[in-house]
Amino acid sequence: MAPLRLATRKSPLALAQAEMVAAHLRARLGLETELHRIVTTGDRQAEWSLEKTGGKGLFTAEIEESLLRGEADLAVHSTKDLPGEMTLGLAVAGYMPRADPRDVLVCRAGVQAPKTVATGSPRRRLQLAQRYPQAVFTEIRGNVDTRLRKIAEGAAEATILAAAGLQRLGIADWPGLEFRPLAFEDMVPAVGQGAIAVQCRTAEAGRFAPVFDAATGRHVTVERAFQTALGGGCHTAFAAHATDAALYLCHERTGRRTLPLGAADFAAPEACAARILRELGLL
Repeated sequence: MAPLRLATRKSPLALAQAEMVAAHLRARLGLETELHRIVTTGDRQAEWSLEKTGGKGLFTAEIEESLLRGEADLAVHSTKDLPGEMTLGLAVAGYMPRADPRDVLVCRAGVQAPKTVATGSPRRRLQLAQRYPQAVFTEIRGNVDTRLRKIAEGAAEATILAAAGLQRLGIADWPGLEFRPLAFEDMVPAVGQGAIAVQCRTAEAGRFAPVFDAATGRHVTVERAFQTALGGGCHTAFAAHATDAALYLCHERTGRRTLPLGAADFAAPEACAARILRELGLL
């Protein structure tokens, strides 16, 4: 039988995540796999400001096109890269078990309250400005190693990275830097942060869905319902993170909120999102 072809970005983190999915599929389905490495628009335009010139699908469009053309059987994405609206003909088959979804404040050693923070994320800026009102924000692009090196060399006093990405790359420390995980109450993660999404053609979703993590799927589906309802992207300071009992929500018009979730909300995520967003005056 031909191996399953997995489409992925070529960054070190993307390849590490694709290898995790490949190993999972080999163990669960007994099938061989191979990686189909793709350079996306977001990768090529490394100097772009994602906030100013970014758009939907910067890190996913070329991968999805490969899947639609039949050049790959599955696509592996960082869930937070996926636009809220799914491309016609494609579906998320499922998610790998979610890793630590928190953000990590990475500071130069000895810096307690950073005065310069490198991040291009409106979500992170909004929340960090509440914690460090004196901070000035600058842009930063590049893979994880590049960002850590830039901070260690003095490009800024701090940056923020996803805990899951650091863990998957095996980075627990860096010379001259300190790593400080942030609680949900201080920094609501991006939609899908810490989760790896595996995408397929719609007709094949039933084949692959049973091998992925149901709990992660339940939580991320709620988060993505809010993303879809708001049309959130690189331009908006918005975040949503769901647990079994609570939704952590942040929006530039409302600030951070912690709201209860129940079984009915997970059964009807779109209705849950519409109800909460209307109550907050966001719809």
